[in-house]
Amino acid sequence: MTDVLYLHPENPQVRFIRQTVAAMRKGAVVAYPTDSCYALGWLMEDKEAMERVARIRGVGKNHHYTLVCRDLAEIAKYARVENWQYRLLKLGTPGPFTFILEATREVPKRLMHEKRRTIGIRIPDHPIAHLLIEELGEPLMSTTLVLPGEEYPLQDPTEIADRLDGRVELVLDNGVCGLDPTTVLDLVGGVSVVRLGKGDPKSLGIEA
Repeated sequence: MTDVLYLHPENPQVRFIRQTVAAMRKGAVVAYPTDSCYALGWLMEDKEAMERVARIRGVGKNHHYTLVCRDLAEIAKYARVENWQYRLLKLGTPGPFTFILEATREVPKRLMHEKRRTIGIRIPDHPIAHLLIEELGEPLMSTTLVLPGEEYPLQDPTEIADRLDGRVELVLDNGVCGLDPTTVLDLVGGVSVVRLGKGDPKSLGIEA
């Protein structure tokens, strides 16, 4: 059965954040809000949780999962960042952008894109997401909560709890969230817009 925790939109209850992190340390998959849309989150080292998420999303080995990080310093541990890439990261974080970068050896191979050895990196601008990764003390593994065959992410936490009942352990209810996922920018060997979402590439000096 899936539990729902109702969090205050501006001052999320710390006890619920701690409860969520404790559940993830025991293998939970969590639906949580971000500055773009709802996402699924789990621990980076939890292989079984990742396999469950892959089944929920209907994705394969070449799907780009995302590491949700606290700050730019943490990104540098998990991705190789050149000076020109750093400037774009600084402009776009925190915010609704996901950056694809070359992964370091700190990232388990099963989390990388199988062929390219890359990883998605993101720093969201949302109090609940921020508190989660602060309490966790490490990046949160994440992916947009869009189900197979559907165009848009699920945005209503009540619907999320109903449709994923028994497949995720917790839904962090922060009210109805947005429908636009992050804008995904591939920074490996240049700049390309992989997915146009909530973030405006022009704010980073990039033409879509």
